[in-house]
Amino acid sequence: MREDSAIRVGLIGFGFVSKTFHVPLLKATDGYKITAVSSSHPADVKAVLGDAEVMADPKALATHPDIDLVVIASPNETHAPLAELAMRAGHNVVVDKPFTITAQEARHLAGVAAEKGVLLSVFQNRRWDSDFLTVQEAIRQDLLGRIVLFESRIDRYRPDVRERWREIPGPGAGLLYDLGPHIIDQALLLFGIPDSVQATLAKQRRGARTDDFFQLVLRYGEMVATLGAGLLVSGGSPRFSVHGERASVVKQKPDVQEDQLRAGTLPGATDWGLDPDDAVLYNGATGDSRALKAARGDQRGYYVALREALLGRAPNPVPPAQGSSVMAIIEAAFRSEKDGRQVVPELTAKERAAWSTTS
Repeated sequence: MREDSAIRVGLIGFGFVSKTFHVPLLKATDGYKITAVSSSHPADVKAVLGDAEVMADPKALATHPDIDLVVIASPNETHAPLAELAMRAGHNVVVDKPFTITAQEARHLAGVAAEKGVLLSVFQNRRWDSDFLTVQEAIRQDLLGRIVLFESRIDRYRPDVRERWREIPGPGAGLLYDLGPHIIDQALLLFGIPDSVQATLAKQRRGARTDDFFQLVLRYGEMVATLGAGLLVSGGSPRFSVHGERASVVKQKPDVQEDQLRAGTLPGATDWGLDPDDAVLYNGATGDSRALKAARGDQRGYYVALREALLGRAPNPVPPAQGSSVMAIIEAAFRSEKDGRQVVPELTAKERAAWSTTS
């Protein structure tokens, strides 16, 4: 790929995820140009990307000859077949979360990427959220001592069940597939692969047809990480609570970038990613507390890192082995819920090694 030309991007899907995240982040990151979009609503695309070619058939976009990078943001069950089609056409590929429906699909895609010599990456934009970066830095600086309990939640109040594919029973539907990949990925980035997974899933809203609550307990020896999300939590809950032998840190409110994007704030604006909610560090010995300045979030970091990888100057920011690891944890969670027990996640040696330099 030539360094003196923009990376030509073909975008599959033009729903909420594309319009809210991929399009503004790509447009605000040097080195990319969205040249084609697959959508059944061409007027919507033209209103935002007037000069982009629009085609109804996602398979036609996946094999388009004049594209360098295919970004897949279509319904979950289409991720694996479209990614394989695009890679076999010689294209680099970004897949939105969840990477695939099963770990087997993810591993197959990794094999196709290696066979074709193309880059395959998973869009884990929340690695660049202010809340996560703040907690990650506190752990990196060893402010808490030995970690004994890590709690990560994304709770919302969404009482109405909507008629959309994420909430209709089918492959890849439900809250664990929707929000689970974000918080599982963050936990693996901090701590690596857990010894075991225990899960509780529930349909808590009246009329719910897919899981709208989950809680995962990941065991790392005596350290416990609890990850969860629910849709009937008015007022929210702390985004992160981390407890160690010397101190605890609590980050109450979540990153602001999604709200900013929904409101039309462009990435790179003066207040882009500025988080007014500092974390609080509690000293166990003295009982004192002090503010920890919230890091500035910037989800453009994913596409910056991806650009450098495409140009051969940096590693893949989220390689497929990390993506398949997340799917293996989700599969372990479903087995745990079904069997009512702790489950040891089944991972390959390559998947375990993919986190060795991060945790």
